[in-house]
Amino acid sequence: MTISNIALFVIDIQKDLACDPTTRIPHSERILGAGEDILRIVRNIATNPKPLLVFVQHEEEPESGPLVRGTEPWKLCFENDPNNAREVLVSKNQRDAFKSNSGLADQMRSEGIEHIVAFGIQSECCVVSTCKGALEAGFRVTLLQGAHSTYDTEGKTALEIELEVESELKALGASVVPWEIAVAKWRDTGDLS
Repeated sequence: MTISNIALFVIDIQKDLACDPTTRIPHSERILGAGEDILRIVRNIATNPKPLLVFVQHEEEPESGPLVRGTEPWKLCFENDPNNAREVLVSKNQRDAFKSNSGLADQMRSEGIEHIVAFGIQSECCVVSTCKGALEAGFRVTLLQGAHSTYDTEGKTALEIELEVESELKALGASVVPWEIAVAKWRDTGDLS
């Protein structure tokens, strides 16, 4: 599998979830740090074409939550470069980016994509749903361990939820790779597979 067959999905790393100290997830600093490293390495891979970067952005109606289009909480922490055809923005209003965008799988296939590598927020919501959607659409999927997270709940910590999501996706056929190992490989070989 060549690097041109891979799309890196950056899922819902938005101001409300990762940057606002009053609303962000407990492990937001880890996710932001991982995201900076991941994007820096991938953007600097010296291949042509470069990997496809897909920035996924969730939006809600005002009565459903704070991620209302055009508001500060809705904005992405990491933005796509609109002048780079290998960096695309995908808006969604459902947890699964593929379900929310019925043509997304076909768009990925038309780009020659066979493998989705994913990281982002929230593990048990949009991250797992988008990964499942990619698997259902026939893509190979890799989740970057340590580069996805969520909120603590009354019964579970964010770390416990992360592990559950990883186990669930592995059982469905996805790979789970620590993001640091993936980044080191990408930096050293230029290969995302």
